[in-house]
Amino acid sequence: MLWILLATLLVSACGMQGQETAVFRVNLERTGVFPADGPATLNELVWKFRTDGPIFSSPVVANGVVYIGSWDGSLYAINSTTSQEVWRFNTGGEIFSSPMITDETVYIGSGDGHLYAIHAKTGQEKWRFETEGEVFSAPAIVNGTAFVGSSDGHLYAVNIKTGQEVWRFETADEVFSSPAITGGVVYIASKDGHLYALDSVTGQEKWRFSPNAEVFSSPAIANEVVYIGSNDGRLYALDAKTGEEKWHFKTDGEVASSPAIAGGLVYVGSNDGRLYALDATTGEEKWHFKTDGEVASSPAIAGGLVYVGSNDGRLYALDATTGEEKWRFKTGGPVASSPAIAGGVVYFSSLDGYLYAVR
Repeated sequence: MLWILLATLLVSACGMQGQETAVFRVNLERTGVFPADGPATLNELVWKFRTDGPIFSSPVVANGVVYIGSWDGSLYAINSTTSQEVWRFNTGGEIFSSPMITDETVYIGSGDGHLYAIHAKTGQEKWRFETEGEVFSAPAIVNGTAFVGSSDGHLYAVNIKTGQEVWRFETADEVFSSPAITGGVVYIASKDGHLYALDSVTGQEKWRFSPNAEVFSSPAIANEVVYIGSNDGRLYALDAKTGEEKWHFKTDGEVASSPAIAGGLVYVGSNDGRLYALDATTGEEKWHFKTDGEVASSPAIAGGLVYVGSNDGRLYALDATTGEEKWRFKTGGPVASSPAIAGGVVYFSSLDGYLYAVR
């Protein structure tokens, strides 16, 4: 079970095609909505790239390169067209974290307890920042500061020029969740059962919300509402300024998946094997889609379609409005990571150790 949960948080990762920046869940609000269309019909497997371990990390795509971590402890840079390895960087631990790329630098956490800054073109290390636990969280960077959680129970703010700590915030348990940021506030969840809202400059707590269960899901923000899943089986919608609950929706399994938000709907997976589409304002269920395994993968949205993985080993493409299945693709292991869409291609990974590109 733990690997499913870990995968989601770190994994809940998506990428964004752009000049210099690619970030987990597309943007710092973690909405999971891609600007380019993905394939509405499955035409072919473009390529697959094998690493030396299962892949929980989710890919990001920038400037024709796919970046992804693997359980084998390496961060890979792969040509998005040819699948040729550009470089790899070896850390000292398994990688669950998903990378962020900005200003020609890749930032990623490792199970060896470090946040790494690596040159995006050469794979050369710029610096590393040491925590006292494993870094499964995916970093978020704004205004020259990287924010990342650690299993030592802290959220860290790190200066990206120097690799030095700016501040840290202590929770009461491990932090597997990845931070979301908007309006000068960092939102981060902890295994201690709380979602915290912190001042991004000082680290001072603004509010906290407790669903009374462990939280592995990562928050997503839209229209001044924060959405977060919990191991109590619920998805919560909270006022981003006050932390006041607006509504919650109960599923039949733990919600380790991180939500995606588009077109007035919130999409989230559950360990009950379903992907749900809910009204973002009321929490009313619009539809659900049943897979044959737990859905720890965080959905990605592009061009009116929702793409999501399942522990049944498949990636699914669904109509975002109706939930109708458009196509599915079978891998050799559970798909706990989250897909990235760029140039009409869907990139995603599997615990079979492969990174896939399909269209």
